[in-house]
Amino acid sequence: MYVCICHGVTDREIRQAAADGVREIHVLTMRTGAGSNCGSCLPMAAELLADAVASQAFPLQILQAA
Repeated sequence: MYVCICHGVTDREIRQAAADGVREIHVLTMRTGAGSNCGSCLPMAAELLADAVASQAFPLQILQAA
């Protein structure tokens, strides 16, 4: 889905940016242009970025009983 219409940035591109190490919205803006024109996409872009970063966190392992 398109998140930033002004620059044609998709949710997939935001997830890829997170996978490439982007952690802050201003870095995402510099990389993709999202939010640099009208700014109406910034809340959604920030939420998608945060979700993508959170999904990359290492889950805790559950130890089995001996």
